[in-house]
Amino acid sequence: MKNIKTLRFLPVFLLLVFACDEGFDELNTNVTEATDVDPVFQLNEAIINMSYPGSVLVYDMGIVQQIITPNSGVLTGANFNQDNRNSTEDMWINYYRGVIRNTRDIINRLEDNPERSNLRNMTRILQAHAFMLLTDTYGDIPYFEGGKGFTDQISFPTYDAQEEIYNDLLQELNQASAALSASGQIESADVLYGGDVELWSKYGNSLLLRAGMRLSKVNPERAGQIAQEAFQAGVITENSENAVIRHDANYVNGPGRTLNATEANNYYLAAPFVEYLQENDDPRLEAIAVTYVDAASGPGQVLGSDGNGVYDAEVHVGMPMGNNDETARQAAEEAGLASFYEFAQADRERVAKQTSPMYLVTAAQTQLLLAEAAVEGWITASEEELYEAGIRAHMQRMAEYDDRSAIPQEEIDEYIDNNPLNEASALEQINTQYWVASFFNGPEAFANFRRSGFPELDPNPFPGQDLTSEEFIRRFTYPSDEIIVNSEKVNAAISRMGADILDTRVWWDIPQ
Repeated sequence: MKNIKTLRFLPVFLLLVFACDEGFDELNTNVTEATDVDPVFQLNEAIINMSYPGSVLVYDMGIVQQIITPNSGVLTGANFNQDNRNSTEDMWINYYRGVIRNTRDIINRLEDNPERSNLRNMTRILQAHAFMLLTDTYGDIPYFEGGKGFTDQISFPTYDAQEEIYNDLLQELNQASAALSASGQIESADVLYGGDVELWSKYGNSLLLRAGMRLSKVNPERAGQIAQEAFQAGVITENSENAVIRHDANYVNGPGRTLNATEANNYYLAAPFVEYLQENDDPRLEAIAVTYVDAASGPGQVLGSDGNGVYDAEVHVGMPMGNNDETARQAAEEAGLASFYEFAQADRERVAKQTSPMYLVTAAQTQLLLAEAAVEGWITASEEELYEAGIRAHMQRMAEYDDRSAIPQEEIDEYIDNNPLNEASALEQINTQYWVASFFNGPEAFANFRRSGFPELDPNPFPGQDLTSEEFIRRFTYPSDEIIVNSEKVNAAISRMGADILDTRVWWDIPQ
């Protein structure tokens, strides 16, 4: 009897089970979650992540002696010529995760989609730029397999020699720039150039020029050939064509965020940079710098129109290199300042705002590289005109930071008249101007300083330097996690390139 009752209820039970299961997949599907993303929005994510992290203040801008801090702890880096891998890994993490992961996926997704070939080639250009920044910073890196963990499940990528990387980068930039077509689909949602293929092509050719000039010492013949190709193809020559990341309250400028938060009172313009601008009566100093007169502490730096910040070039004193927080106080006293808080700073109300633009490739930089190429005889053009155009472009661009940083046209003309290009010192003048024009573009200032040897800077005199054979930092060390997880591939790169230390030279950085 019990068995009969059980069987009687079985159909009811099965009915309930199947009734609950019916529509189960639909009930557990999030109808508002995106299952596919237009690759142009992935490109925008990659573009935004090209903006430099705040750690460029710790190393890049400190190495080239534009901005320095006397503080240690998390700010230890170029100020003491010490290896701080919590900072040296930032560029690696940001670019592989935020840029290359996206560009690899876009290129893979659009491989068989000729209708969006423009988008694919725009992505190739941006990816080449990201890889160029990485290899210039670290040396040998995962390139051919780099960033393919998502697309190809390569979790332990091989590190490639920088020479091989550059050979492919040059090809990528050349081909992708030439393949862009105005007759193809225009990707108007692109946040860099609004899909303008002519501007994307100029951006790619300008990167080609930059990459070619990296070879000026290691392979001058090829450098000249590439410079000529880029020049003939058409590069960025106007500020309206600059490759620039625009920031807002949601996507803030990395160094600007640092300088407007906990480190607002800890970074100062370095003496070599301030003194160069002062000695040459350069109007850019007033456009860039602020001094908080009589500031005896951080709170003594009072912002706003009623504060104690002044722009006058004669007032600015740069912080000498080689100081910690104790000796910086002594240096301030010797300079007649109230404290080291009275040393000049990059003005966080004008050029170092959280919303300040980040310039990646500019007309000023490109014109100056072309001026050097003309001096070398690699292109047929007036080096004087290109040199002046580079200076003029950077000075005019200062107004884009803030109206209060605008330089009057008569001051620009006067500076150019008073600082003509001298044939005997042309390379030094051009590359020193490149240093100034790359202010806040720390990675590029660092790379060109190593390549050209200019400006002529004295090594950081801080005692107990963490350098073995060189007077300057030449590269960043690899991330600690990479050494632990991908040790076999990292060790292969180290055995080929040299020790994983700050003063191992990258391939194109040969001694002068």
